[in-house]
Amino acid sequence: MFNSLYTKLVLVLFLLFIAIGGVFLAAVMYTAPMYQQEVSQQLNRDLAMYIVNEHVLIEDGEIKRDNLGVLFHKAMIINPSLALYLLDADGRVLAHSMPPERVKRKQVSLQPIDTFLAGSEQGLIMGDDPGNENRLNGFTVAPIDHDGERQGYIYAILGSDKIGHITEVLQRSLIMKGSASAILTALAFAFIAGLILFFFLMRKLRALSLSMQQFNDSDLQANTAAVMKQRKPVDEIDAMAVTFKQMAQKIHSQMCRLQDTDALRRELVANVSHDLRTPLSSLSGYLETLLLKADDLSDAEKQAYLKTAHENAQRLATMVEELFELAKLDANEVQPHQEQFSPSELAFDVSQKFYLRAREKDIELEVDVDETVPYVTADVGMIERVLDNLIDNSLKHTPEGGCVRLRLSKQEGEVQVTVSDTGYGIAEEEMPHIFKRFYRTSDSSEDSNADLGLGLGLAIASRIVELHGSRLSVDSVLHQGTTFQFSLPAPG
Repeated sequence: MFNSLYTKLVLVLFLLFIAIGGVFLAAVMYTAPMYQQEVSQQLNRDLAMYIVNEHVLIEDGEIKRDNLGVLFHKAMIINPSLALYLLDADGRVLAHSMPPERVKRKQVSLQPIDTFLAGSEQGLIMGDDPGNENRLNGFTVAPIDHDGERQGYIYAILGSDKIGHITEVLQRSLIMKGSASAILTALAFAFIAGLILFFFLMRKLRALSLSMQQFNDSDLQANTAAVMKQRKPVDEIDAMAVTFKQMAQKIHSQMCRLQDTDALRRELVANVSHDLRTPLSSLSGYLETLLLKADDLSDAEKQAYLKTAHENAQRLATMVEELFELAKLDANEVQPHQEQFSPSELAFDVSQKFYLRAREKDIELEVDVDETVPYVTADVGMIERVLDNLIDNSLKHTPEGGCVRLRLSKQEGEVQVTVSDTGYGIAEEEMPHIFKRFYRTSDSSEDSNADLGLGLGLAIASRIVELHGSRLSVDSVLHQGTTFQFSLPAPG
């Protein structure tokens, strides 16, 4: 039970409120009587002065006991709680209105008296109470002077024992009960409000904890969007929830990519073992034939065998090179080196590399470049590789007498690159798969000798175009031709 964060928060809040309530109640108990005495002192500040002005109590060092008796009698009738003391100039008690057994001190400190008479605005000034050895009390005082000489003081204690007893009763009854009730009510309200606030805060944490648990139970593959509502962060808990969702989505994406990579690895092993076996077997067979039957073969046959072995070796080298190239592109080990260059010049340079091959196959190779085509920003080497692969692919799948066209056009801040042919085309059901690694089309051409390759050329071209922030698209009509297209950004 106490392992729950909500329970711990509630317990801490409860103890905190108890401590605050206790401190506040103690402060009220301490300050209430002090406040009462301060009010009484301020109200009766001039009382002693009125007494001195109305009665002659000491004259030439002689105490006027008759006047003093009358004063004490009147004071007891008017205010029984008032205790009057006649002090000499040194603070010794000369006479008083209290019963003799009630007077416990014979000397009163003059320091509070001097402070009071100086008129200092210090709030409550406490002085010695002759009726109690251990207690200070509020007072009022006035000096008694004759012929410019200090004769003594009238010292009045404003809170006698009777008043103290009444104050204690009031504290125990009204002040204590009222203050305690008010404090307990306020604390109870604040405690309930705190519980409600903690409940709503913990609801967010519980939802976040549930999402984390579900994500963990699903082997880090669950889509957290199903268990967490997307909302704008309001507080740190919301921000943490959004951060976790983004992190979980990234982990989910990485896990999916790892699974795809593992599937691709399996496919790679299967396809490589299959595709490399054919040229290796052919190469090994021809070389073995040359070794075993070298004396029985004519020079023409030896040359034919060597030529075939050389072609298979070149084919193997091309396959391995393409495998390494695609692996680097997938691993992001190769990043485009952006620079500005003329795509028109690149198009003509690439077409020259395929001119002889196209003429040998009786295929017309056209380059159609719009004169308004601007410079583009891209990796010139990578784009050249894309054009090589696309034109090579078109020449492989275009019959004699056909046409392969490379076209550049300007469109809204970018250059559109199009490679089209009048070849055999691609079946509609095969269109979604042609950019996949090792994919071979079911060659619908009448030219059964068309070299379809290992199926990496289009995958490499597509990956390079993606690294440039574009997409390689294809449009094909069976027995009519195929068109590949992508775009490159032109500087503004």
